[in-house]
Amino acid sequence: MAPKAIIVTGASRGIGLAIANKLLDQSHNLVLVSRSLEELEGLKKRFPKQVVYLAADLTLPDTAAKATQLAIDTFGKLDGVVVNHGVLAPMTRIEHASIEEWKKLYDANFFSALALAKETIPHLRASKGRIVFVSSGAALGAYTSWGAYGSSKAAMNSLARYIAVEEPEITTIAISPGRVDTDMQKEIRDQGASVMSEKDYAGFKSAFEQGQLNKPEWPAQVIAQLSLEATPELSGKYVNWNGPELAKYRRER
Repeated sequence: MAPKAIIVTGASRGIGLAIANKLLDQSHNLVLVSRSLEELEGLKKRFPKQVVYLAADLTLPDTAAKATQLAIDTFGKLDGVVVNHGVLAPMTRIEHASIEEWKKLYDANFFSALALAKETIPHLRASKGRIVFVSSGAALGAYTSWGAYGSSKAAMNSLARYIAVEEPEITTIAISPGRVDTDMQKEIRDQGASVMSEKDYAGFKSAFEQGQLNKPEWPAQVIAQLSLEATPELSGKYVNWNGPELAKYRRER
């Protein structure tokens, strides 16, 4: 496969960093976007010809345009986008919700994703490229005090469906990575006890203690392959990383 040019957001840690490593190991070219600089610099040193990066906040109005232009200026094209960034907080019951905090979360989890999709669509249409939104099971289920996060991911899933309808030349998919051993899971364990239901919190805590969390590399490998090879019949769908629809994108662990 000839090298492709992919934008990966939230690329400095967790699933995003694992996705970047998977794609770089296959000799693809990446525009990495994250607020944290250190890991991005490290990847640039390891893969100087394959990596450019933008250390920026995706909620700022010009970040999506800058990331898109960086891909075109550096690699001359854009073949895929992995929208992986996002935040969990605030975790509060709806009766205690701060509307301003919900707006900030939606800026981070949804509107910045919308902005990036909007900027990249013309280039992805030309390359018959792909958009992969990293979603969550919380988009379909519901946990006490997760209203902001879960509803923002549900909006993301809906966005994927609308892009699929409007842009048939672009394969757009939303994927749940399952429960992954990342900083977000630690945030749940550290802060969830006082706001989540006792049963839900115990489930997350137990999954960690019993070693049941996915390693970031597991869903990352599937997401990386989807950004390169996702086929049109997947467009508009929300799928689990280990679901039967994605069997051909998974490699043995």
